[in-house]
Amino acid sequence: MKTQTISEYNQVIHLCKELFKKKTIDYGTSWRILRLPSITDQIFIKAQRIRSIQEKDTQKISDPIADEFVGIINYSLIALMQISLKDDPRLELSYEEIESIYDHWVDATRGLLENKNHDYGEAWRDMRVASMTDIILMKLFRVKQIEDNQGKTIVSEGIEANYQDMINYAVFCLIKLENHV
Repeated sequence: MKTQTISEYNQVIHLCKELFKKKTIDYGTSWRILRLPSITDQIFIKAQRIRSIQEKDTQKISDPIADEFVGIINYSLIALMQISLKDDPRLELSYEEIESIYDHWVDATRGLLENKNHDYGEAWRDMRVASMTDIILMKLFRVKQIEDNQGKTIVSEGIEANYQDMINYAVFCLIKLENHV
């Protein structure tokens, strides 16, 4: 099962990274202008659209919800990259420069997934996509609260861990949607 999950995970991330690369070629690193709360709000918009479509069981804009999960993954990775680049004032970076940072966060997030899957026995496979969407939204509200508290927490995990959890839940959703489960 572990090999299957990692293989599926890598396939989803490959799709996300290819899109990220193409958008970087088209737009450069224009996302560097965004502050973390703005990135969080971008992720929120995507998660809220998914939930709205799930609740209404219909949509008027034909973009599939799978595209929104890809957006959640890439914007979460952008947030993590922004954290990594917080002391770098440059707005424009080459794809080659940021690819290693993207890969670093993917590797760290995949490692988190492997550890949690070990402990939880891949419970996500028995979850509904709608439930995972709700968890992503809950994580977003947590991040917003941490941002409003200037990053200070008392006992809670930090912003990075919440972004990583959102990535992993979005990957799980894409795996389940691909398998029509």
